[in-house]
Amino acid sequence: MKHLSRFFTAFLLALTLMTAAGCASTHKQEGTGEYVDDTVVTSKVKAAILNEPGLSSADINVETFKGVVQLSGFVNSKADITKAAAVARSVGGVTSVKNDIRLK
Repeated sequence: MKHLSRFFTAFLLALTLMTAAGCASTHKQEGTGEYVDDTVVTSKVKAAILNEPGLSSADINVETFKGVVQLSGFVNSKADITKAAAVARSVGGVTSVKNDIRLK
């Protein structure tokens, strides 16, 4: 009976460690907390672009991975490309911006 108790305890410990390892972040995969943070950053950047006169948030896609915001889509002028990047950089939680926006 004592042996069974040790086995059960070891099994629970191993299960707990595997579960925790599954939530950890790696270089190419973010953890659960980072995913939530990135979702918030993406929402804030989209809202900031929506509130910026002259920029159409429907034409600009925003994705975030570990605080790095990637902008893509199409706009009417080079000034809009620069403005979208500046707006994204001004949002809290953004560590850098990759600007892949193109002219129509």
